[in-house]
Amino acid sequence: MTHATPSAVEQAPRRWWILAVIGVAQLMVILDNSIVNIALPSAQADLGFTDAQRQWVATAYELAFGSLLLLGGRLSDLFGRKAAFVVGLVGFAVASVLGGLAPGFGLLVAARALQGVFGALLAPAALSLLTTTFPAGRDRARAFGVFSALAGSGAAIGLLLGGTLTEYADWRWCMYVNVVFALIALVGALVLMPAHPAGARPRLDLVGTVLASAGLFGVVFAFATAETDGWGSWPVYVLLAAGVVLLAAFVAVQRVRAAPLLPLRVLLDRFRGGSYLTILVLTTGMFGLSLFLAYVMQTELGLSPVLTGVAFLPMVASIMTASTTVPAFVLPRLGPKPLIVVGLLLGSGALFWFSHLSPGSTYASGVLGPLILMGLGMGTAMSTSINTATLGVDAQDAGVASATVNTMQQVGGSVGTALLSSIAGTATATALGLGLDPRAAALAGYDRAFLVASAIFVVAAVVCGSLVPAGRPHAVVADSGPAPRELPAARDAWGGPDAVDELTAPGLSGRVLDGGAAVDGTVTLIDALTGAQVATARTVDGHYRVEVPRAGDYLLVVSADGRRPLAERVRVAAPEIAMARDVRV
Repeated sequence: MTHATPSAVEQAPRRWWILAVIGVAQLMVILDNSIVNIALPSAQADLGFTDAQRQWVATAYELAFGSLLLLGGRLSDLFGRKAAFVVGLVGFAVASVLGGLAPGFGLLVAARALQGVFGALLAPAALSLLTTTFPAGRDRARAFGVFSALAGSGAAIGLLLGGTLTEYADWRWCMYVNVVFALIALVGALVLMPAHPAGARPRLDLVGTVLASAGLFGVVFAFATAETDGWGSWPVYVLLAAGVVLLAAFVAVQRVRAAPLLPLRVLLDRFRGGSYLTILVLTTGMFGLSLFLAYVMQTELGLSPVLTGVAFLPMVASIMTASTTVPAFVLPRLGPKPLIVVGLLLGSGALFWFSHLSPGSTYASGVLGPLILMGLGMGTAMSTSINTATLGVDAQDAGVASATVNTMQQVGGSVGTALLSSIAGTATATALGLGLDPRAAALAGYDRAFLVASAIFVVAAVVCGSLVPAGRPHAVVADSGPAPRELPAARDAWGGPDAVDELTAPGLSGRVLDGGAAVDGTVTLIDALTGAQVATARTVDGHYRVEVPRAGDYLLVVSADGRRPLAERVRVAAPEIAMARDVRV
């Protein structure tokens, strides 16, 4: 097999440019909600819709986005991650222009729903592109740190940008600005990103798609209804029960489908399962924090919308600092478990600190310190969780695994906003009944919500710490055939001290073994620099052979029924020598 591929020197900087393109798209999707929320009062005054209608500007996006994420992720697997990324960008930009031009409430809501549809295609494609561009090593930890920093700080950046545009331009520019992000990312994608490798495309699981989309729609709609109507409204429980039943039916169907929408092997891996749960909890706390603190800063501290966005910047800085440094240093050595636990506990401490806000609190005394602490916790745990949740997944499942990350974020946001808002509302009503003035009562409500969120983070630290195994995931054992020197006993995809074996032979052949028995499965070779799949082979009586097109770094991924996918990073120095490699699963 011959391939004309760019050299390592050319590709090394290219993938960092690809990261920049993915980051721009991710930032556009994440900040969209908060930037539109800032613009809503001005849009309402301009278009003349009621307070009851106003919630649909946010809900239309949430429902479309949340219910279609798994479908969007699977479509990127079937038809190509780059294609899904480009279509998502163009569609999101067109929907944003329609929203900006909206002469009335109806078109604005329709445009927001259309944004959600294309966002559900774009977000999983972006994360799966990141997964395949950085399949292993320390660079993966750094890249996911940058991505997670944008995910964690996008809401705060949206507050700053939305406040600036609304105050100094017009609310419609909060929609038009997405075109700028989309154009930058589109040009970068067309120039830099490789095409999705051709291959067999299994049929789309239509039954699973309907069940998953309807179930997620019910859950997201239930929490959106609870946020506005309260938990005493019977439609909340009907929608929630229907969503849970449909999702349970979806899981049952996935167990028997030949080509499932969401292969259960993606969820049942304990490293990934614990990471998904961590993302859900982190997003629950983060959305509630952003919502309540925005109110506190404007009503209690008297800050304008623009200054409120500026006041969140210390948290943004600490998220970026923690996510781009701590996981890259610790993850290859200790694995994800300690970082997840420590990150959740830091977040719990920050939320507990926030629960002591009082009418006499100032930004310096009551907000700045916990903001920084929350950023450190978010940066540490979120980056680690997103990295782990997408590590070692089969190439054909990268899109749907990424979509599951986005689904956890969306559901977490819905849960956090609705649950914590209801807790704050109940506590505020109690405080008013005790004779507190409205501002003090509202602050007492926020304090109670922060305290509950802090307790949730502690429980999550215990649960996730128990669920995620110790050590580094996806380690494999490799035995040496004819090779220039003895191989280490084990290596992994994290880029630890033994992650790269200096080989002088590129031709990879050998056996996949479980103990002494041969195991049949699939062996895939991925270029570590470009993320492109360069070879794949099915084992025959445990034996495999894949050809290597050139010298360089590769990720050898082994998938076998009933076992976790395992990954080994190898460095090929010369393309003329054959080499044997046995893998134990």
